[in-house]
Amino acid sequence: MAWMRQCLWTLLLMVALIAGHRVHAQDTPTPVLKIATKEAAPFATKGPGGRWQGISITLWENIATELGFRYEFVEADLPELLEGVSSGRFDAVVAALTVTPERERHMDFTHPFFTTGLGIAVSSRSSPLDVIRSIPWIDVLTLLLVLFSLMLIAGLLVWMIERRSNPDHFGAKGLRGVGAGLWWSAVTWSTVGYGDKAPLSFAGRSVAVIWMLASVFITTGFTAAMTSALTVKTLASAIQGPDDLQHRKIGSIASSSSAAYLNDRRIRAQFYPTVADGLKAVADGEIDAFVYDRPLLLYYAGERRDGDVRVLTKSFARQDYAIALPNGSPRRKAINGHLLRYLDTPEWQDVLRRWLGNNGMG
Repeated sequence: MAWMRQCLWTLLLMVALIAGHRVHAQDTPTPVLKIATKEAAPFATKGPGGRWQGISITLWENIATELGFRYEFVEADLPELLEGVSSGRFDAVVAALTVTPERERHMDFTHPFFTTGLGIAVSSRSSPLDVIRSIPWIDVLTLLLVLFSLMLIAGLLVWMIERRSNPDHFGAKGLRGVGAGLWWSAVTWSTVGYGDKAPLSFAGRSVAVIWMLASVFITTGFTAAMTSALTVKTLASAIQGPDDLQHRKIGSIASSSSAAYLNDRRIRAQFYPTVADGLKAVADGEIDAFVYDRPLLLYYAGERRDGDVRVLTKSFARQDYAIALPNGSPRRKAINGHLLRYLDTPEWQDVLRRWLGNNGMG
């Protein structure tokens, strides 16, 4: 009987321990993760009622549902985001955060979920100064030099032919004679024709006829070339790509990857708190261009409605967006596993299409 009582007590003790463990597990709630974010539409933005939404927010909500995370969003600016996640104060940063070597030294990143590049926003209105800067002065000066050379040749020919038979008009010698011939060819080319000098000999008049016909074609070609160049330059900004940023007034956002790009190339920039502020500065003529992540520029430029800011077609300096985690985060492996599965689904493509349309899919 003693051994039966001993077995019964052992069984009761085991049941009590298991029940106690279950009660203890139920009493220990799942921790609430602090997820930092910032305004970076269309990846993270506040919707109606202050609820966060966007590409990155939708992605995180899917991850949290799949992995059973409890969380709350915390809004912060970019420097605070970076400091907070590197110190462990934030459990993750979910926005449009670019992976860079410098940031990688202070935090961990998940697999990238979106790849893009930097873009340049410029004013849609060209100022007179932009037009002057855009004129191909080397080509213009070359054309003028060729034109002057042709006028000089025509003037010399007429002067050499007419100086003996027509001394009243072309009888001067040396530089004064050359000047008389050049004056005649200039007024003939411009169709002004003052009549103070005119060839009288058959040979001189033959040269004059040839020069007048040539002048028509020269004038037409020169005018067409200049009109075309000025029209194109008036419609287009003097800044056509990153190579045109030097010695211009450039804006960006402090501590961003675009600011690092400009700094590495010794391009001075003034910083604005938001993309919207930067685009307003472009529209108001405070700066010549605003450099930042191209999808964000496209989104905010489209929100302006007035069409006074446009984003250049080509992107540059590849940008990989990822979720930032504190160094050694135990959640990184699980999040990466889910990302690899989710990013290859039609559902994710629908999210991108909803927010980006045709402005940056993939």
